[in-house]
Amino acid sequence: MKPLPLLWLFLVLGTVLLNASAILEKAEVKKGELRLHFNKAYNKGKIRHFALKHPYREVFDIPGAKLKNSTVGKHLHSSHCYSIRVSQYKPTTVRVVLETGKGYGCMPYRPILSYKSYHIPLPPFKVKKRHSVRVKTSHTKHTVPKRKGRTKHKHTTHTKHAVKPHIMKHSKAYPRGKGELIVIDAGHGGHDTGAIGGGKREKDLVLQIAKRVERQLKKRGFRVYMTRRTDRFLKLPQRTHIADRKGARVFVSIHANSVPKSKRNKAQGVETFYLQKTRDAKSQRIAARENAAVLKGASSSLSKKVIIDSVLAGPKIVESNKLAIDVQRRILANLRAHYKGVRDGGVRHAPFWVLVGASRPSILVEVGYISHPRERKRLFTPAYQEQIAKGIAEGIQRYLANREREIEL
Repeated sequence: MKPLPLLWLFLVLGTVLLNASAILEKAEVKKGELRLHFNKAYNKGKIRHFALKHPYREVFDIPGAKLKNSTVGKHLHSSHCYSIRVSQYKPTTVRVVLETGKGYGCMPYRPILSYKSYHIPLPPFKVKKRHSVRVKTSHTKHTVPKRKGRTKHKHTTHTKHAVKPHIMKHSKAYPRGKGELIVIDAGHGGHDTGAIGGGKREKDLVLQIAKRVERQLKKRGFRVYMTRRTDRFLKLPQRTHIADRKGARVFVSIHANSVPKSKRNKAQGVETFYLQKTRDAKSQRIAARENAAVLKGASSSLSKKVIIDSVLAGPKIVESNKLAIDVQRRILANLRAHYKGVRDGGVRHAPFWVLVGASRPSILVEVGYISHPRERKRLFTPAYQEQIAKGIAEGIQRYLANREREIEL
């Protein structure tokens, strides 16, 4: 009778199994993304994502991971990257490198229904193929990228040759709309001012941006219905019901964020939400603030029941997640191309009442923090608003184009 040694053996084996590396079994390019497939769940929070320049590369270090074999990730090609490399960077770290030639709003994510996959979106633009030409110097030969108008010179050993990718206008990178109806909702209105910062009101800001989104969408061939065009109040449930009644393809509600005075110089950035339960304290706080106008007088148990029932019955959670990712990615790409220090608040899920009851992909965009002095100043600038609006329109366009491809496949 030796129960202790046997128990110790089980404990040791259990620890070894828990600490075992996730095995990267497959890497593939599919639907504009690099998709990594592991044999088990991995720790997404520990993945290190950063960029390198000269040439520009997006790099991902995945700790606690190993390649299944030396062929995983080999011979990956895409017209959107100069190269895609997957390697065993360290004994327990897999490194992925995308050489794109230019930065873009790269927002990797883990699919909502899979803890074993990791998706890295490729750029929306295509890159030019590299053509090499021999350039003779007095000392040695160098192979350099062929560029229009380049002439051969001697003594070019120290010359830098920048390779510029061909960047397609995003409106042309995806098909134009075919008259699909999009419902745009400017949050708050009327007696409900929303957040206030520096004397500026959320309800005014989001209406300005919503009208810009309308123009951007119409330019791309979509029809648009605005839940409000003036300073009027609508109850939150009315807003998604409009989308359902009109038969819209997607519903987008536009808001601005705010935090208490003690955090006003810290909290900033763009965040996009879709409807789902959450334990994240920050998401709960944001949802509670946005829900405040409609929940006055309602019991907490009733509000929780309605939201939970809607979440459990909602058939569009996965699609709303995809829409949120595309919109968040395009807003950031447009803003960061013109402004420094734009923070990515990420794609989150929370129980927003304005999204309850929607029977189509529905998201809520927090365009920035009206409580942050610098961000508030930018938010009320026409040029900044236009980049946000362009990003929302491009995100919707990209989402619907990807949906069409999925249907065709």
